[in-house]
Amino acid sequence: MTNEYTQKLHAGAAFPEITVELKDGGKRVLGKPENGLSWQMVVVYRGRHCPLCTKYLNQLESFKQKLIDTGVDLIAVSGDSKTQLDSHAEQLEVSFPLAYGLTIEQMKSLGVYISDPRSPQETDHPFAEPGLFVVNEEGTVQVVDISNNPFVRPELEALTNGLAWIRNPDNNYPIRGMHK
Repeated sequence: MTNEYTQKLHAGAAFPEITVELKDGGKRVLGKPENGLSWQMVVVYRGRHCPLCTKYLNQLESFKQKLIDTGVDLIAVSGDSKTQLDSHAEQLEVSFPLAYGLTIEQMKSLGVYISDPRSPQETDHPFAEPGLFVVNEEGTVQVVDISNNPFVRPELEALTNGLAWIRNPDNNYPIRGMHK
């Protein structure tokens, strides 16, 4: 059974060009690594209302240096407003860039699941469920993980160890999941 409402971003596909607003000002293009790094990990999170997102982002901070050592830049983004992100940042202890304002169309282009809030107390807008994309130097999706709920996300130690292994040229590891 197919779902006419979602279009998933597949491994090996070109990562869509999405420009986002940064919490600290300025803009970034998702999937375009900076800081002299050649790959980028894009973490899509639900938003301020999600305590599991807060925990995951804070845990991710402790893997930032390993990602850098592996040549992987890091950015996280949600559909929250600037005000919501500023409020959420009080609970976050991260030094990687945080972006906001992901639109429904941008969420759809990433293929993440999108949910409506259960109540106005949760949030005031449809939001992306968790997604994680690792984009290689060619702008191609090397690793993709999407979930339809906040309880399923990649385990960060296994993920960062795996990326280090993939990035080692001696392993000649291709993009997986390309069978047509």
